[in-house]
Amino acid sequence: MQKIENGVKSLEGVNKESVKVLFNSSKVRAEFDDEKVSIKDIENSIDKLGYEVLKSQVKKI
Repeated sequence: MQKIENGVKSLEGVNKESVKVLFNSSKVRAEFDDEKVSIKDIENSIDKLGYEVLKSQVKKI
């Protein structure tokens, strides 16, 4: 859980305060600036840590 949280937080454009890893439900929530980082970048950072991203969803605020 800590590895995923730190990995996502390290990306430029991710609001570090918004990152939440819900391990029991296998979810990661984060607010990010899509002009600086893409959902694909976030997925790749999780993949590099050895975890598979099965599905992602982006909600515009």
